[in-house]
Order: sequence, then structure tokens, then C-alpha cells
Amino acid sequence: MAEEDVSSNFRALVENADRKFARVRDLPAFGRAQSHYFHKVFKAYMKLWNYQQSHRSKLVESGLNRWEIGEIASRIGQLYFSQYMRTSEARFLLESYVFYEAILKRRYFEEESHGKRDLGARSKELRFYARFLLVALIVDRREMVLHLGEKLRALVDDSKSNFRETNFKEWRLVVQEITRFTKADTNLTYVRPLRYCAMLDSYPASQTYLARFHAKKLFKFRDALLASYHRNEVKYAEVTLDTYRMMQCLEWEPSGSFYQKRPVETKENGFVVDHTLTSGIIDMKLAADMADPSLPPNPRKAVLYRPTVSHLLAVLAMICDELSPECVMLIYLSASGGPARDNVTQPENAVGSSRTSKSKLLARASQEQKSYKSEPQSNGHKSSGDYYNDYLWLGPRGGSGSNNLYPGDLIPFTRKPLFLIIDSDTSRAFKVLNGAERGEPVALLLSPLKPSLENPSADDTAAALNGSQFTFFLTAPLQAFCQMLGLSNSDPEPEVYDEAESILSASFSEWETILLTSKVLNLVWAQVLPDQFLRRLILRFIFCRSVLTSLSRTEDHDPYLPQCHPDLPESVSAGSKLVQSAVQRLADHLVLPSLSTSTRHKTRETYEPLSPSLWLEVGRWNRLYVPFL
Repeated sequence: MAEEDVSSNFRALVENADRKFARVRDLPAFGRAQSHYFHKVFKAYMKLWNYQQSHRSKLVESGLNRWEIGEIASRIGQLYFSQYMRTSEARFLLESYVFYEAILKRRYFEEESHGKRDLGARSKELRFYARFLLVALIVDRREMVLHLGEKLRALVDDSKSNFRETNFKEWRLVVQEITRFTKADTNLTYVRPLRYCAMLDSYPASQTYLARFHAKKLFKFRDALLASYHRNEVKYAEVTLDTYRMMQCLEWEPSGSFYQKRPVETKENGFVVDHTLTSGIIDMKLAADMADPSLPPNPRKAVLYRPTVSHLLAVLAMICDELSPECVMLIYLSASGGPARDNVTQPENAVGSSRTSKSKLLARASQEQKSYKSEPQSNGHKSSGDYYNDYLWLGPRGGSGSNNLYPGDLIPFTRKPLFLIIDSDTSRAFKVLNGAERGEPVALLLSPLKPSLENPSADDTAAALNGSQFTFFLTAPLQAFCQMLGLSNSDPEPEVYDEAESILSASFSEWETILLTSKVLNLVWAQVLPDQFLRRLILRFIFCRSVLTSLSRTEDHDPYLPQCHPDLPESVSAGSKLVQSAVQRLADHLVLPSLSTSTRHKTRETYEPLSPSLWLEVGRWNRLYVPFL
């Protein structure tokens, strides 16, 4: 009788917790007013978890399956992760990782070899791996990501063999997504984290000037909106490669041992691996020991995957409504631009295919040339039509005008301070916002209209496979630079790469000092310069612009160059000798040690002294021009 009471009480607690979980899952993903709902559902699951721990033996005797314990822990991990996505608080992300990792180590979902196979339990196991993969990806545990990816692949293959009546096509797509994502995210194993690291991103030489820096008004960075919409873009779940990189870039890197790179097989996070049947203890306070209490809170980020225009504007309005007067909001938008182009490939016969393809290319080139030659001039008068010409395309092909996000759509939100990053082939359409603000001036970082690639005809393909080049420069500048040089994951050597990191850090430190001491720095930039995240983005933009200027083949209004509005000081412009010399030093350091001895000797013999006007064409770079060498 006692066992029946324990079992019925347990089932009642499960149903109660599941009802509360369903309510929270259906709540809007953004807004601060949701926290009390989460407190209720957390409380319900904590009560359930403690109850099953206290009565584990009786519950097992009454038929409790191990996968049911794993499902409870998985729900708790899912709750923590959803709360992290709403608040960007690292402690929720770490708690989620702890629960998921404990489930993996205790093998709650693994079936007994003699047990009956259960499709429901297998579905829950697949969902567990998919969710744990996303958490591990954001935590940046790359060894664990690869390990989980292999486990998921093997589990899907096993499911197809043992549940032949069920179609696992969606799960095969999940496996393809994580495989494509890990291949595209070209972080080197010895490279620095994307997050802001005080040891690497804080420069002692400029700290004195930073402490004395003051402006008429200084803004704090507390909120960000990140949205992406491209065809065939690299993604996992609802996180694209570009938004993933930007998410990482806008967070603090903890200094604890949790982020040290260690093999999956070792004891991780300080707790003992226990595979016994009665083991169900998960230390819920463990993540608190891994967090770094000395760090400020992360900026809150609203991450939107393929949003509609109305949804994006609704979320933007909600965040702006909650934004404090002394705070600035970062908006990152990555999407293809319009006017719309017909991307549907029509059947062509052998005779007409060449002519049709050529006409399409010419039409596209003409449209692109028109888009950047007909930009509204900053010193001219703007008509209302300037705000509703070119746009970002947030919708499927063949959609209506309701999918168009125009520069004018953002004007009402300029009553609050905005730091706007537009990564699109129509990014320059948004420069009309400069001077059209309704309250506070907008800081604008605008991508090139076209990426600088070895094969210019592969613009769309490269963006789909590797993510945006501009976003890559803003989030991982040295890796983006290496990618432009054609360096693979095995090149350069770790010590060469570390020295390149030192060269780039020294340059950033010097440029940071110039900005902090400049007498002509525009107030728009001065108001956000003290913030670590925004200052780092500005420095990386300067580097990106200088590198792409070195590769530029044409004059002003080059579609391959990024722009900022208002202008930054001339002392850090793309043509500045100080900035260009830093780029050349970095290129010299990375390229020459990577050449073979004979090639290096021939290169120096042929091209010395190296000149910025010369174009290097050797070895694996036979299609990549490097004009700053």
C-alpha cells in the first residue's frame, strides 16, 4: 500500500510539473515580465526531483524506468537553458550543462540489452542529445559537441534499424545540421575564445586614458537583438552560424576551470562519475562554483531565427520600451537585400543556357552597381522615398512586400540610443538613418555589399557555407584574416598564430588609445566607447575596413568595403599609415613562415623589398591577391 501511495504521489507530481512546463513553453520568448512563471515551474520540478531521490528504491520497485528519471533531469536542463536564452545569465547556461552532462554520464536513457525497445523512450533520448548539443555548442565545449554528434549519428542509425516502421528523416536532417555547423565553424583548436576575455581584450597601455575618458553623455550596453534570415544558411536548431558568433562575442568569458579544454573521457566539472542503478544525485549548486562572480552580467540578447518583419518589430518595440534612458541597444541584422531578384533556376536547353546565364549575371551586376552608385549622399537632402527604397528581405522567395524591412521601419526606434550593425548586400540603404533620428543619434556599422573572395562568382555559396565575412571579422578578426589568406586549420603553426595574436592585440591597443585621446571623435562613438563589447566591435571594424581596403580594386564607394556612420577619426581611417602598417606586419608574419623554403627564397628574391602596391601570387594563394605584401 505504501508503494502505491509513493507511486501515485510521484505521478501526481509529474503531471503537475508537466502542466506548468507546458505553460512556460508557450510564453513569449522575450520580456522581463515572465520570471514569476519560471519560479513556479522550477519549484515544481525541484519538488519532483527531490521526491524521486528520497523514494528512489520504492519507485524502482513499482516500475519506474531509468529513462523517466532522465526525462525529469532533461526537463530541468531545458528550463535552465530557456531561461538563459531569455536573460543571457551565464549561471542558467552552466546549470543546464550540468544537468545534461549528468544525464549522459549516468546513462539514464540507455536501454538494457535484454529490455523491450520503446519508441517513446527512444524519441526522448534523441531529443536529449539534440538539446544537449545546442547547450554544449553555446558553452563552447567543442570536444563534447563532437562526441555528442557521433552519439546522435549512431543513435539515429540504430533507430532506423530497430524501428523500421518509423521515419527518422527529421533526425537525419538534425545530424546533417550539426555536421555542417561544426565544419563551417573553423575555430582552430588553440585559438582564443570568441567571448570577451579580460586577459586578452583589455589593454594595459590604454587603461589610464580609459579611466580619464569622459563625454557629455555615456551609455551602458545592456540589451541586444540578433536576427538572421538567409537561404541555406548554416544553422543548428534555431541558431545560425552568424548569430552564434555574435552571441558569443557579446558575452564574458569566465576564468574558471569549466572553460578549459579537456578530453571528454576525463572527470569533468569536479564530480565523480557514477553509473549505479540507484544513482540519481545531481549537484544543482555545482554550476555556481564554475561561474565567475567578478564579471558583470552579460548583455541580454533576443535571438530571432528567420523572423517575420512584424515579429522583429514587435520584439524591438518591447525591448525599447523596457530600455533605460542611460542604456544603448545593439541591433544586429543579417539578411539578403532587395529589390527582390528571381533566384529560381529555370530549365534551359543546351543552346540557350549560356546566353541566359550571362544575361542573368549582367542584370545582377547592373542592379548591384546601381544600388551602390545611387546611394543618398550624407550632405544632400533626403526625401521620404529614401527611407523606403532598398530593404532587407525577411521572408521566403516569392513573398509579398510585407517581408521587406525598410530603413524607415527603424526610425521610430531611434528615440532610444541604437548601435546598429547591418550585414547585407543592401546595407548602405540604412545610412539614411544618420541624421533622421527622432531622439538619439544612431551608430552605424555597415557591411560591404559584396564579400572579398578568391572566386567572386561564389558570393552566395561562400556565405551559405562559411557564414558572413563581415560578421566573421567582427567576432573573430584573426581567423577571418587567415581565411582570406587561404590558411587552413593546420596553418599557421600554433606559435606563429600566437605571435600573430600579439601583433593584432598591440595594434588594437594603439588604436584604442588614439580613439580615447582623440579631440575630433564624434559624440556618437564617444558615448559608447567606454563599453568593452562595443569598443571591441569598433576596433575590429577598423581592422576589417583596412584589410578589405588593401584588397580593393576600385575607387570610392567600392562595394567591397564596409562603412561606418558617422565617420571615425581620420587617424584610424582605412588609408592611415598607422593602420595599414599594422595590417602589413600581420600579413608578413602569417604568410612568409607558411611558405616552403624554396618558395620563400624565390618570393623574397623576386619581390624584395615588399611593397603595398605589389600583388603576391604564390603556392596555395594562386587565386588570392594580397596587395599589402
